[in-house]
Amino acid sequence: MAARFDLPEPDAFTRAYWDAAAEGRLLIRRCGACGRAHHYPREFCPHCWSEDVRWEAASGRATLYTWSVVHRNDLPPFPDRVPYVAAVVELAEGPRMMTEIVGAEGHPVGEEPGLSGGAELEVAFREGVPVFRTVPRPEPPPSAGPR
Repeated sequence: MAARFDLPEPDAFTRAYWDAAAEGRLLIRRCGACGRAHHYPREFCPHCWSEDVRWEAASGRATLYTWSVVHRNDLPPFPDRVPYVAAVVELAEGPRMMTEIVGAEGHPVGEEPGLSGGAELEVAFREGVPVFRTVPRPEPPPSAGPR
């Protein structure tokens, strides 16, 4: 069996994060000293270096910061997934996170509805890994037409 490069190997520190993700919850770390949130999970605050950090539930909302459509990746299981959208999203709580945009695979960037900088996103989970999808925009009400 080929090694999987897309699934995490939790350790004692990150187990809480991956256990929550397996349950469909996204966690981030927040500093008790400066109050800033950060991601990826670390045992200290990358802003003020305090070790007074704790887990907190994230809202799961984000905006698309940047992305790239990947057309070739030879590591298992990615050859079966290309093209896919690798992205950096800005979580509603402030930190940025690397992820994948799902529901956008196989579509050229210019043709994917809602796939543009600043697009609203929501978290989803695939095999216990957080990924994001675009939030459907509400349909405008039908116009009454000319009178």
